[in-house]
Amino acid sequence: MRILIAGGGQSAALIASRLIREGAEVTIVDRDAERCAQLEEILDAKVVRGSAASVATLKRAGVASAEMVIAVTDADEVNLLACLIAEAEADPKIEQVKVARVRTHEVDAWREIAKKTGLGIDLMIHPETDVIDRIMRVVRVPGVSDIIDFAEGRVKMFGMNVERDSWFAGKTVEELDASGPPKDSLIAMIFRGNQVIIPHGAQALMPGDHIYICATDDNLEDVLSFMGIERRKKLERVFIVGGKQIGIGIAMNLEKQGVNVKLIEREQARCERIAELVTKTVVIHGDGTDQATLEEENIEGVDAFLALTNHDEDNIIASLLARRLGAGKVVALINRLNYLPMVQRLGINTSVSMRVTTVDRVLQFVRKGSVQSVTTFRQEEAEAIELIAEEGSRYLGKPLREMKFPRGAIVGAIARPDGEVVVPRGDAEIHAGDRVIFFTLEHVVPELESAFIAASRRTRRR
Repeated sequence: MRILIAGGGQSAALIASRLIREGAEVTIVDRDAERCAQLEEILDAKVVRGSAASVATLKRAGVASAEMVIAVTDADEVNLLACLIAEAEADPKIEQVKVARVRTHEVDAWREIAKKTGLGIDLMIHPETDVIDRIMRVVRVPGVSDIIDFAEGRVKMFGMNVERDSWFAGKTVEELDASGPPKDSLIAMIFRGNQVIIPHGAQALMPGDHIYICATDDNLEDVLSFMGIERRKKLERVFIVGGKQIGIGIAMNLEKQGVNVKLIEREQARCERIAELVTKTVVIHGDGTDQATLEEENIEGVDAFLALTNHDEDNIIASLLARRLGAGKVVALINRLNYLPMVQRLGINTSVSMRVTTVDRVLQFVRKGSVQSVTTFRQEEAEAIELIAEEGSRYLGKPLREMKFPRGAIVGAIARPDGEVVVPRGDAEIHAGDRVIFFTLEHVVPELESAFIAASRRTRRR
């Protein structure tokens, strides 16, 4: 597949590296000469220097023959213009797909405009909305890093740290199974330092591990309780540091639920603007990384503390401070992927990344039609991928124990078309039409994806 990426930032580089590893022919357009040189060193891609809003530049980059255009520059208007140029210049014989990242809070209006004008943007990504949704799912659950939905919400996966005093620390997966966990639950992945482990029965859970557990929607609360986690029935107080789009969006969400919210922002003019948008949230002009400010605002015992500034370092410092001062749940917005393992080891409950969100949405869209969702973990080491099993695909009709799945892959759940959900053991079978959720090392994904496509389609693709 020939793919043109407009923009050469970190998100673009992540997307490009994944697509190149999966066999795509990638061209990147960026206007910064130094960044172009860096991209040429680290990626096996064609790099074109110039503006992605320039017709001449995109023509040089081969926009006419591109099967997909992914616009992820830092400027919304450039992303939209790049898609407009692609629409006008595309070879009519090619069914071109266009993806644009848009950061404005007016994203719904732009989706409507694109639809009315026939611009043909197939996917408009708004990472802020995805990050808000992710935070709202876990803000009531201390000790859980994230809760991820699969199969239209019928399957859940949550992450948590193994602490030294956790009752299951040192136990093997087999011993944990013998302890009587709720039905349809499974430890799917273990992150240990920089290592990713797809566990087997003899694998022990060690203090410092970050684990992911798969469950059904019906038994999620029982599985959380079994692991020693209790969801808060009601949030009373939440602190938010950072008055950008995400912070404001979460404050508005929490206001509707009757939560007392304090939002701390450094810029006076920004505070005044936020005060016009929110109704009950208390807006404070101050520094969220300053202990005296947090103590003065009575942080002790706060149910949740959300550090959502544009600066990773400030978010880490504020989160560690809040944790030491007794906040129940701590969330940090982190965009540098190499910080994510460190943040978990420091004991910050939850970290979210707009870059990872953007990569996930693009990968889901780029991949073949059987892929329903993609979730990337940390620095791309692992994925959860949801596939639909097609009639004629390789893994149908035999017990899982007889299947030779690629090393580094495990079936986390099977969601049947009739609504049944199975977190499988060895006797379960995959049938045509099932949604199958795999937890896998990143390099295994292309093999899994190919196996779930019917043999006739594999033949046609050659």
